[in-house]
Amino acid sequence: MIEPDQGFTSDVIRDPARFVGRSSEIRDCTKALNSSLSLTAVYGKRGVGKSSLLRQVQQLAVGNYRLLKHAGMEHEIPKRPRKYLTVYYTCDAMIKNGEELLSRLCNDQNAEDGLLRLVPDEGRELVEFERSKGVEGGVDLKLVNWGAHGTESSKYARIVPNDIVQTFRNFCSSIIQHQVRSRMNRDGLLIMLDEFDVIRDKSNIGSLIKSLSAEDLRFAISGIGRDLQDLVEDHASVERLLEEGAIRVRGMSSDEIYAIFTKATELFKGQVRFEDNVVEQIAKMSSGYPYLAQLIGKECVHHLNRIGGNIVNDSILREVTVDIKEGRAFPTLEAQYQRAIGDSEDRKMLLHFLAEQADATDLLDEELGKVLLKQLRRDVEGLGINYIDQLVPRLVDRKFGPILFRHAEKQGVYEFENPVLRLYVRLRNI
Repeated sequence: MIEPDQGFTSDVIRDPARFVGRSSEIRDCTKALNSSLSLTAVYGKRGVGKSSLLRQVQQLAVGNYRLLKHAGMEHEIPKRPRKYLTVYYTCDAMIKNGEELLSRLCNDQNAEDGLLRLVPDEGRELVEFERSKGVEGGVDLKLVNWGAHGTESSKYARIVPNDIVQTFRNFCSSIIQHQVRSRMNRDGLLIMLDEFDVIRDKSNIGSLIKSLSAEDLRFAISGIGRDLQDLVEDHASVERLLEEGAIRVRGMSSDEIYAIFTKATELFKGQVRFEDNVVEQIAKMSSGYPYLAQLIGKECVHHLNRIGGNIVNDSILREVTVDIKEGRAFPTLEAQYQRAIGDSEDRKMLLHFLAEQADATDLLDEELGKVLLKQLRRDVEGLGINYIDQLVPRLVDRKFGPILFRHAEKQGVYEFENPVLRLYVRLRNI
C-alpha cells in the first residue's frame, strides 16, 4: 500500500522541500520582508495556497532562503537579509474584534509559534530549532519548559489589568529587548496572522496595526479577499505600510500544477508515476487551484492501491472522475454541495447552470469567476426552472454556505465564494 499523503497533501505546506512554484510571489515576499515597511498582506481566493505561502514567508523571515536557491533566484537574496523571531497564529471566527485578537495572542501557549513562549520569564527554557529540515533551515526559538512559575510573565513584561493593548505592547517590547536584540541578535519580531478574514469586526484593526508597527515589530496577515479592502476594512490606515507588501495570490499556471506532480513523484521515491496526459487533464480539471489538484492526485493513488501497480494512467483517472461525478470522492465538497441545493431539484439545476456559465470579467479584473443572473435567465429559459429569484437566496445565505457572494455595486452580478466548489459542481453529475 502506498500512502497518498507521502506525495500529496490538502493541508498547509510548511516544509520548503514540498513547496513548488510561486516564484513571483516568493520574490515579492522577499522584497517585503527586507523593505523598511512593516506590513505584508497575502490575499486571494479560497484554495489558491495563501496559508502555504505565508508559512514560506516564515521560513524566509528566519533566514531560510532555500526556495529562492532552488528556483535559481539566489542572486535576489539580499547581501544581508533581515532576520526575525516569528509568531504565527491562525485566526478563527470566534474572534470578534481586535481586542479579542490581542487577547488570544497574549495567551497562546503554542511551543513553536506562540507569542507567550517568547516573553522572558524566570525558569522558562527556550532552545533554538530549525524550522525546516537540513542545514539550510532558519533558526527560531522553541519553548521546551514553562518553568516552575508556569506561564507567569510579570517579571519581565507587565500585565496591565483591563488593558490588553498595553499588555500586548509590553509583551512585544520585552521580547524585542531580551530575545530579539540581546539573545538572538535579530532585526525584529514578525507577527503572522493567518485566516485574518474570518475576524468578525476588523474595522479598527488596521489602525491598531499601524500604531503598533515599528522598525523592529512587523506584521504579516493572510486571508481571503477579492481585493485588499476585503482583507483590511480600514485599509486607508495602513496604505503606506503596504506599498511593497500587498501580495495577491492567483491561481497556479499549468507548469506549476505539473510541478506539484513532479514533486509528488519525487516524494513517492519511484513508487508512483503519473502519465503526462493524466497530469494535463488534472491541470485542466483543477483550473490552477492547487488544493483541488492535490485532492485529485490523492484520489488517484487510492485507486492505484486497489488495483496494484505504480503508474496512474487514463483508466485510473476515469475511475476517479466517475467517483467525483457521483459524489463519492470528496466528502467535504459533497457536503457543501448538498447543503446548498437542499431538496430542490430546481436549485440543483440552477447551481449547475451558474457553475457552467462562461466566466464574466471586467477589463480591470484579470481574474475570472463572476456569474451574471441576467445571463442565467436567458440560459434557463424554456427548461422548466421557475421562480429563480426564490431559489437564489439560499445560495447567498450564510447558514447554507454561503455559496454565492453578491456584488453590491453591480446589480445581478454574483461570484462563487469558493471557486473550488464551483469546479466541483462542474465535475459533478446533475
